[in-house]
Amino acid sequence: MRICDLKKKEVINICDGQRVGCITDIEFDLCSGCITHLIIPGPCKMFGMFGREEEFVIPVCCVKQIGSDVILIEADLSKYICKCKWL
Repeated sequence: MRICDLKKKEVINICDGQRVGCITDIEFDLCSGCITHLIIPGPCKMFGMFGREEEFVIPVCCVKQIGSDVILIEADLSKYICKCKWL
């Protein structure tokens, strides 16, 4: 599977059935070359007109299954939301 294939998949949290979003970026461990985190945009500000300030940084250990069109995760999303690094 290629990274561009991962970016096309929707991420669903199996704890509450919530649609989290689609992957926008991926973090790698430079030494091992393994994927460490999936980056997903956080909630929109004010009706989606003013962009986003936060993103979900989900560790790969939270990924339960990768299907043909979705990625299932099991995570408490409040633990993994953080300010965007590019701001």
